[in-house]
Amino acid sequence: MKTRVPIGPQALIDKKKRYLIPCVYHFYKNPPQMVRGEGVYLIDSEGKRYLDLYSGVSVNALGHCHPEITAAIIEQAGTLQHTTTIYLTEPIVNLAEALAEVLPAGISRSFFCASGSEANEGAALLATLHTGRSEFLALQQGLHGRTKLGMSLTGLSFWRTDPNPVGGISLVPPPTCKRCPFGQTYGACKFECVDAVEKTIQSSTSGKPAAMFVEPIQGNGGIQVPPPEYFPRLRGVLDKYGVLLIADEVQTGFGRTGKAFALEHWGITPDIVTGGKALGGGTPIGFFATTDKIAASYTRPGASTFGGNPVTAAAALAFLCVFKRENLPARAAEIGELLGANLRNFQRKFSFISDVRGKGAMYGMELGAHAGKTPAEFADGLLEALKDAGVLVGKTGPERNVLTFMPPLIIAPAILAAAMQVLEKLLEKLQAC
Repeated sequence: MKTRVPIGPQALIDKKKRYLIPCVYHFYKNPPQMVRGEGVYLIDSEGKRYLDLYSGVSVNALGHCHPEITAAIIEQAGTLQHTTTIYLTEPIVNLAEALAEVLPAGISRSFFCASGSEANEGAALLATLHTGRSEFLALQQGLHGRTKLGMSLTGLSFWRTDPNPVGGISLVPPPTCKRCPFGQTYGACKFECVDAVEKTIQSSTSGKPAAMFVEPIQGNGGIQVPPPEYFPRLRGVLDKYGVLLIADEVQTGFGRTGKAFALEHWGITPDIVTGGKALGGGTPIGFFATTDKIAASYTRPGASTFGGNPVTAAAALAFLCVFKRENLPARAAEIGELLGANLRNFQRKFSFISDVRGKGAMYGMELGAHAGKTPAEFADGLLEALKDAGVLVGKTGPERNVLTFMPPLIIAPAILAAAMQVLEKLLEKLQAC
């Protein structure tokens, strides 16, 4: 097959401006055109290699074009590419069976769709059907999708672009101890963030919400990790009012934080789990999963045109095979020790780093103002400099000033250590400014 010559970054930008809706944005003032992926690297149209420490926002947990996933996709695409769920095919039920083996205990019934946003929509529907209630709670600084309902459940102004959110949703303060919304200090507080949930149920709802959506670790909120007591206390409040707990594990699932699912860190089993991203190995996937009892509430006909399609299901099955064989949660924990140690060292060394937080292979480095630049401007400059040095990271947080690290879980420690040296040299230059 004839190799297509890349059109280059500027031609791509011109076409984006002409044909795409303006909301489709991109990183960098001088963005490269990515044309190929190999393991932990992306390659641009000029042949330059970039170490990808963002993994497509936690999608490429096994890196780019993993040979086992690629082989599974090719084989299935050459056999049966697509039917919908109205016809019987084997990959979707095999995937549901394999997924049940890694989900939290008691969570064994799944519905597959094509994105995390769809998954959260489906979870909200399931919660409404099961409880007969229609109101929801969610955390400020959380992100739950790009649909109408997903945006309304989202507590970040940058991503809550719909000016008219859906009613019946109450956003409550997040458990962000570094900047406690109640002005308290962890260890001396009375968990006012949990009390606020109960007060919101009592004062801002009918008293009977259907469910509360949580990200166990807030991703786009700036990698916010709650204190150990938060989720057990929260669960107690929700149980008191018969409110289901929905864990949005779209970013944190499948080993990213050092556990198969992040809520396991706090010994809590949710009523409904949503996920996707890493499971598809780069193919579009989402799911919501629940218990037998809750699943029994959803009996009216439902379908998904692309959910659980044969090709995506084959890719996901290949991913789960590698997930178990290579013990990805343990690998994430190992990677996280190296990543976290380096970032915390940088925080001690450089005054403009205001915080470092994370679990497993999911870390955020929050930047303050420096050299006349706002925190967001400073983050943008460092993001660009890292890209020029061949390292790709993310940018999150309410103020868009948290550099985010979610490397592929296959990354070799030596490669990650070399990337940290690149980052340290850039930080040293900035400190001298």
